[in-house]
Amino acid sequence: MPTVLRILGYRFHFYSNEGNEPPHIHCRKENWECKFWLNTISLAENNGFRNHELREIERLVFEYRERFLKAYYEFHSRQ
Repeated sequence: MPTVLRILGYRFHFYSNEGNEPPHIHCRKENWECKFWLNTISLAENNGFRNHELREIERLVFEYRERFLKAYYEFHSRQ
């Protein structure tokens, strides 16, 4: 599970066995996790984050989208 970014207590990563899905990024903090699609940024899944946290995470996804996409494509093209 490659970590792409750690910021504000959040860890942004993806799982190595999800290459069949469209580009996305997972975000984890403590026992909570969510997933955002990256082509058109939207929430795919949420497990525990509150709405105000999701808004902050979404803001970070917008800010770091290009970095997440680059890492996603680089990793999955090597498999």
